[in-house]
Amino acid sequence: MSRATPTDTTMDAPPRLAVDRLLDDPQTRIVVCCGAGGVGKTTTAAALGVRAAERGRKVVVLTIDPARRLAQSMGIDSLDNTPRRVKGVGGADGGELHAMMLDMKRTFDEIVEGHSDPERAQAILANPFYQSLSAGFAGTQEYMAMEKLGQLRARDDWDLIIVDTPPSRSALDFLDAPGRLGSFLDGKFIRVLMAPAKVGGRAGMKFLNVGMSMMTGTLSKLMGASLLKDVQTFVAAMDTMFGGFRTRADATFQLLQAPGTAFLVVSAPEPDALREAAYFVERLAAERMPLAGLVLNRVHGSGADQLSAERALAAAENLEEGGIVDQESGKAGLRDSTDADADTDSATRSATDPDARTGRESDAVGTDGMKNDAVTNDAMKNDALYADVLDADVDEITAGLLRLHAERMQVIAREQRTRDRFTSLHPEVAVAEVAALPGDVHDLAGLRAIGERLAAGVPAGA
Repeated sequence: MSRATPTDTTMDAPPRLAVDRLLDDPQTRIVVCCGAGGVGKTTTAAALGVRAAERGRKVVVLTIDPARRLAQSMGIDSLDNTPRRVKGVGGADGGELHAMMLDMKRTFDEIVEGHSDPERAQAILANPFYQSLSAGFAGTQEYMAMEKLGQLRARDDWDLIIVDTPPSRSALDFLDAPGRLGSFLDGKFIRVLMAPAKVGGRAGMKFLNVGMSMMTGTLSKLMGASLLKDVQTFVAAMDTMFGGFRTRADATFQLLQAPGTAFLVVSAPEPDALREAAYFVERLAAERMPLAGLVLNRVHGSGADQLSAERALAAAENLEEGGIVDQESGKAGLRDSTDADADTDSATRSATDPDARTGRESDAVGTDGMKNDAVTNDAMKNDALYADVLDADVDEITAGLLRLHAERMQVIAREQRTRDRFTSLHPEVAVAEVAALPGDVHDLAGLRAIGERLAAGVPAGA
């Protein structure tokens, strides 16, 4: 199920993603940037946040990027679990930009503190099994990202929330994790461990020893007696909260399916990245998630695409091989042989002609002048040699540039073929292509440049 967003279409190209219309639409309340790792999700989320704020929206960007590049690019010393205002971003329409970075453990702690009394909360927070679970259990980061999204949406302090999804091995972890963690905390294993606590006191211990002695013996061997005790203590303290995890996981999933949410699949024009993007598009459709379109990052373009790679390589070879392609047939060496014949005739006349000998004797008077002329001739020869070397350097540099252009055109052609394979499978998906920048984005100016390219939707020079 795709979100109905305004797009521009042509006969030969996929529909163009109208990014500004998406950001300006007051019905758009959540934008989720998702995709494989290393494709530019964090930069895309930040650039969208800057652009939306400067177009009048009150925006908060939630990143899960541990590299802290978002904070650096926005001129903030550090980000934490509390949204912070980004200075220098906004407009006359009252737009604001806030940014935060998910603190997974702190978010889990907030859930515990918000859903239990202080004494029980303290017991849970101090439990070794809880500390391990909240810090590194598989899927916890993705689940807590969705918990934080739900908290931000409930506060209603911002009219647009942009989420940078976790850098997972698989993009599908983002959708699967809430349900997976909820199932674990509400599953059979947890219910078995909760049973003695529910019976309570000595009766509970008797139940544990008589009814499940074999099971607990096995668990003690696998987990260790100390860890098993920590797990049972944790389960007893969390008893009243387990149902809430499942409820919130379901509510978050419904929030992601709501009409006010828009998914942007971020990719690079590489086969592996677009293969995963295609898989994600299909999964979003299967889960009835509202897809806005595909952001194709780091796309190469050229302002001289009329010169093909083949012609550029041919011209480079021509320069490197001494103009062999341009030399007229049968003319090579003609000028040099003519000059040599002229020199031979002159020497013969000089040796046999008396007048010529008399002339040489007369010219002896001007020997000093001839020496001066010889010095001048040597200087002219040096200048000519320098000019030849300079011409050779220019040819070499030109040939190198032609080869670089040929490589660029080959990259462009390869990226085009890769994109065409994706669009042939999903012709309905709107696409915004973002031109590759010469360097990394490290400040607000760079984020604005990315935002402009997102809005344009086509690479520079294309």
